[in-house]
Amino acid sequence: MSNILIVDGDRNILKLVNIHLTKQGYNVLEAKDGMEALQILKREKCSLAVVDVMMPYLDGFSLTKEIRSQYNIPIIILTAKSQIEDKEQGFQAGTDDYLVKPFEPKELTFRIKALLRRYDDQQVEHIIRIGNTTINKNSYEVKSGDRTILLPLKEFELLHFLMTKPSQVFSRQHLIEHIWGFDFEGDERTVDVHIKRLRERFSKMTDDFHIKTVRGVGYSLEAKGE
Repeated sequence: MSNILIVDGDRNILKLVNIHLTKQGYNVLEAKDGMEALQILKREKCSLAVVDVMMPYLDGFSLTKEIRSQYNIPIIILTAKSQIEDKEQGFQAGTDDYLVKPFEPKELTFRIKALLRRYDDQQVEHIIRIGNTTINKNSYEVKSGDRTILLPLKEFELLHFLMTKPSQVFSRQHLIEHIWGFDFEGDERTVDVHIKRLRERFSKMTDDFHIKTVRGVGYSLEAKGE
């Protein structure tokens, strides 16, 4: 059963969508604003998010950017506006689809099904290979040659993020926001600790890649031969 996250400040919309999608066999998670939605995403694995534009604390465009930076799930934006500028802003934020209020629940269901099929077809992209090392976002496994490594969650997410963007340099703050979230209350030393652990795990295991410190900036993952 797929978890569908619905984010809307209108409780009537939440109730209507929940009833309809539950009848379609989905498990619906409700959030009344963007901050609550991010907390749910940290706790629950969601297959898709439906996000309203007009919300307190964190509007739909900002929430979409935040989801897109941390999770690989499809996003549908709901809005009462139909101006082309709003649609453009939505797609620039990273939404996959756009639905104008008022809408028919059946149409939302059709769009959800279409996006889930499209993302299912893209699952192979969750497997990244550098040399003889592969990282699989579906199984949360890292394989180096014949060895399979199960990393703690944040180490895995950090390594996966760096492996998807080899040779790019990221500041500690950037990594904090993408891996731990912008409301993380720790400090940047958390990144240093996790990088150190990854280096200790893989330095003697493989030379397919190494994590480079860029003095005064942050870190980058360098593939062998680059």
